[in-house]
Amino acid sequence: MEWTTGTVGEYVLLAVSGRMDAVTAGDFEKACTEIMDQGKTHVVADLSGVEYISSAGLRSILSSAKKLRGVNGEIRFCGLNGMVRDVFTVSGFAAMFKLFDSAQEAAQD
Repeated sequence: MEWTTGTVGEYVLLAVSGRMDAVTAGDFEKACTEIMDQGKTHVVADLSGVEYISSAGLRSILSSAKKLRGVNGEIRFCGLNGMVRDVFTVSGFAAMFKLFDSAQEAAQD
């Protein structure tokens, strides 16, 4: 898994690519922790480059979301494609998080 950060509106844009599995899931939490360490608490995670997500990837998302919510922040998601969208739906994550087609849409709401 690789990630880059930027900004979109008032949010930090976290663009993720590759696989989010048991080997790489910790990288997502690390990225969110680094964002929080900078005093930022509102994140849009662009998952359009993610080709696979396992239960370990979902756990890292949930853990990061809890940390952000603990400091009155939030994480939103955009760009979910194919299998990743299916996993979010089946796991119930689609009901737990705000999902958008684009980062720009996510930052507007």
